[in-house]
Amino acid sequence: MSTVTVTFTVTEFCLHTGIAEDEINEIVGLGVIEPYDFENKPWQFDDHALNVAQRALRLRRELELDWPGIAVALSLLEENERLRQENRLLKQRIGRFIRYP
Repeated sequence: MSTVTVTFTVTEFCLHTGIAEDEINEIVGLGVIEPYDFENKPWQFDDHALNVAQRALRLRRELELDWPGIAVALSLLEENERLRQENRLLKQRIGRFIRYP
């Protein structure tokens, strides 16, 4: 099975997200999103970056955070999700070894 990667130019990305082109450098620098191929310019962004940007915009709108605050919030949310998944896996593994009478 093959996978298809959808990419967007900076202009297309800005149109889909509403983020201004001059903000793109800032949010890439903060690690909020990453270009599909960082080394090649002009940058292109994949659909994962689009989803992250939309999540960041919700944080900006709902919590009135600036871009640095959004970067911190997203990293904390990602860490929280990673820990939840890890916890779920550990519970599954432990459940296999524990025998209840």
